[in-house]
Order: sequence, then structure tokens, then C-alpha cells
Amino acid sequence: MRSRLVLGSGSIGLPLLAEIRSDSDELIVVTDNDHQASALREDGIAVEIQDPTDRSVLDGLDIDPDTVAVTSDDPARNLAATIAAAERFPAAFVLAYAGADPTAAQLRELSSVADRVVDPAAAITDRLTQVVGGESSRVRQLQRVLRDLETMAIVTHDNPDPDAIASAVALGLLAERAGCETTLCYYGSISHQENRAFVNLLDYDLVELDPDEPAALDAFEGFALVDHSRPGVNDQLPSDLDIDIVIDHHPPRAPVEARFVDLRSGVGATSTLLVDYLRQFGVEIPEAVATGLLFGIRVDTKDFQREVSAVDFEAAAHLVSRTDMDVLQRIEDPSVSAETFSVIARAISNRTMEGSVLLSCVGKLSDRDALAQAADRLLDMEDVHATLVYGVLDGTIYASARARGADIDLGEVLRDAFGQIGSAGGHADMAGAQIALGVLDSIDDREESLHDIVTSVVTDRFLDAIESRSHRLLGTVYGDSAYGPEAVVGPLAESSEGDDSTGDDVDATSGTDSA
Repeated sequence: MRSRLVLGSGSIGLPLLAEIRSDSDELIVVTDNDHQASALREDGIAVEIQDPTDRSVLDGLDIDPDTVAVTSDDPARNLAATIAAAERFPAAFVLAYAGADPTAAQLRELSSVADRVVDPAAAITDRLTQVVGGESSRVRQLQRVLRDLETMAIVTHDNPDPDAIASAVALGLLAERAGCETTLCYYGSISHQENRAFVNLLDYDLVELDPDEPAALDAFEGFALVDHSRPGVNDQLPSDLDIDIVIDHHPPRAPVEARFVDLRSGVGATSTLLVDYLRQFGVEIPEAVATGLLFGIRVDTKDFQREVSAVDFEAAAHLVSRTDMDVLQRIEDPSVSAETFSVIARAISNRTMEGSVLLSCVGKLSDRDALAQAADRLLDMEDVHATLVYGVLDGTIYASARARGADIDLGEVLRDAFGQIGSAGGHADMAGAQIALGVLDSIDDREESLHDIVTSVVTDRFLDAIESRSHRLLGTVYGDSAYGPEAVVGPLAESSEGDDSTGDDVDATSGTDSA
């Protein structure tokens, strides 16, 4: 049972008592105000009508408080009561109200004695500083853009992961408060079992856009991009589409144009940025939104192990008490499809090693998200420091890469290897790429099977890109084949300009490689 002692009963005394009062806690008030003492007793609060600044009065109290709150309006009396309380109850946490118009000397002395000082003037100053400061300026700018739009599409990157989805949901909540009607949109699919559970259990309403029906975009007055930063790059929007809002945590590799742009690469997840906005807008975060944002942060930071910052921890701490932990557990433990196990099995069977780099072609796919899970599993093998697992789905080669340690930046490696013939991006230890099979039409030698050609192209380009950046992973110099980096510069090379700017998430938990 906690015990609390309140000395004095000024203007903040009664509101404080209303907040801290509990039937299970011991609470005693010491005040020399007879009128307030009577009112407190009527409310069932134990009151001693004594001078709260008198040390002998404190000596006679039958209480060993965990907390002492000094709440008079008189700065001099508060200082005296705080000194007496600190001497009498050295183990207690002493919270002191500065009172009305304290002198600088009183504040200094009070701060040297109390554990925490509440100074209204300083609090108002801090609040005003926040209001006119840079962070608040960004909030006001976002608010102006939202209020200026009646309808807006919030678009995630292709095949969205939890961070992108949760960020879109949170931005939609902010837009709703500003009077802007939003639709949460994505291209591609949400196929990974964990991502499907994420959307279904939290009852998120997302709309899949069809790239063959561009007229559907005419229904929206404005557009926002979350977790990526450029239209036509890692989404299937027209590259010349005017964008109103961009919020992303990936460093841009090309200019980003929009009415409002927030690119903060110092945080581990876009969800963290949205938590910041929700807090600054004063929005009470609903349970489903908080649960999604916390999961988005955890996935993108690999449970706070990858590219995590203090701001990510602060955002997560703010969300924890608002999160449905039972639902979160159900999201994290979905059933695994037979296709996923099949892909993992083929990845194990087909693996080859070059130094500490493991490569595996799994052939035809029906679920591209299974690649990421296979790449994760194979990274657990002994003496393996990097993995690349790839396969073919709907005329496109998809690749997922993973690494441990700081020997290589996989995002840069995949951009080097496949940026000219496809699209690639990701983080230092998690990355993905995709290459249209049509690019292989530039290869004249077709004596080998298409499977062998795909294997040679992907393997040779990947290993050459690793070798150019780090010899430690390969151990020995890897020899080029007929399908090395210079052998394939097909029709996609011209259209892939800027694809290396995506830097989008490649998360181990959700298995989504967003290249």
C-alpha cells in the first residue's frame, strides 16, 4: 500500500488530491486552512489542522510516506515545508509547487531540496517554446495541408508491410480530425500470413488499386505517400503525379517534391513519426491504431535491434499502455502456409555457398513473401553471414537478402547489382530486389535453360557487387561468368532511373521485401 502526505492546500491542492486519492492508499493532508480541512474531511480524507512548515508537526505524524506533495500558494511557506519534509522523510519523493510569483532565489533553493519542482511560469514558457518551435511548425504545416483537402488517397509502398499500413492508418486518423476524407490504398498484395493477420485482426480498411485502371485516381483531390517518398518508385502511381504529403523514415536518394515533406532517417520506423504527430495533435490514440503502430515499430526495428533510436523507444513506451497485447500476440503467431514451408525446404535443398555467402534459387513461386522467411531461416545456419534467396513469380524475379554483422550494406549491394536492370532497395542487413524476366531477352546464348540463366544472372551480379564492397564475406575472389554485371543491360535499364532511391523496408518479421 502506498502512503502519501500532502502539505498545504492551495489552488493546486484540491485538484491534486482528486487525482491521487485512492481507496487502497494511505493519504494524510496537513493544512492550517480550517475551511478546506472541513471540506476534505467531508470527503473522507484524513486531515491534520496544523502548520505544514513546522518540523515538530511532521515529527508527530503517524505516517512514513512514499511521496510528499507541497501544494500551498505561498512560495516562502512551500520552501519551508519542503525543507522540513526533506529532513523528516529523507526516503520520500518530494514534489514541490513553486507557488505564485516565486523569486529566483526561492526557485533555486527549492530545486536544490525537492526531487521535482512544479513552476507554472516555466511550464507556460516551455509550452510556448514548443508552439512556436520547429516541431510545432511542422505540425501546423501538416494540419494546413490536411484542412485544405476534402478527399485524399494515402498510398503505401507496393505489397505493404506493417509499418507502412499502420502509418497510413494513423495519418488517416489525423486527416479525419482535420475534416479530410481519406482512403488507404496500396498496389500489389498483402499475402504474408502475418500481414494478413495484422490487417484482419485490427480490422483495417485498405483498398487495393489496379495499375490498369488509372482513372480510379481521379476520385481523389490529394495524395499522401507513407513509408516511401516518390510516386512511381516502389508504387505504381504515375511518376508525374502531384503529391501533397510525404512521411518516410528512409533517406532519399533523389529530390522529393510535395506540399509537405517529412523525411527523418534518424528513426527506425515511419510509425514512430506518426506517433509523434498524434501526440502533438493531442489525439487520443485508439487501441487498434496503437497496436498497429507498436507492431510497425517492432517489425521495422527488428524488435529494437536494427537502426533503432531513442525516439523509437519513446514512441513504443507511449503506445504500450494503449495496445491490445492479446491481439498483438495473435498477429505474431499466425499459421504458416504450406507454400512457405515448401519454399524454405527448396531454399535449403538448392543452396550453394561462396565463402560465408549462401545463395539459393527456389524456382517458381506462388507467394513472394516466403522468400524473406527463407532468407531469414538460412541466415541461422553455421558460418553463414549473408543470404540471397530468389525465385520467379508472374514473369518477375524476386530476391530477398539478409546479413548479420556490419561487413556489408545489403541495400547498397542490391542497388549495385540490380539497380540497372530492375529495382532494389532496403537496409544494411535486410534488402530486396525484383527484375522483370523480359530483361533476359538481351542474352543471345540460350543453350542453357531459363532456370540456369536466371541463376547465373542473379548470382553473378550479386556476388560481384559484394566483392566490390567487401572481400571478407567471399573469402576468395569470385570469377565472373558470361552473365555478370556487363552481360545484362536490358530494356529496363533506362526505366529504372531512381529505383535505387526507394530504401524501403525489408522486414524479417513480416517477410515483405519492398524494393
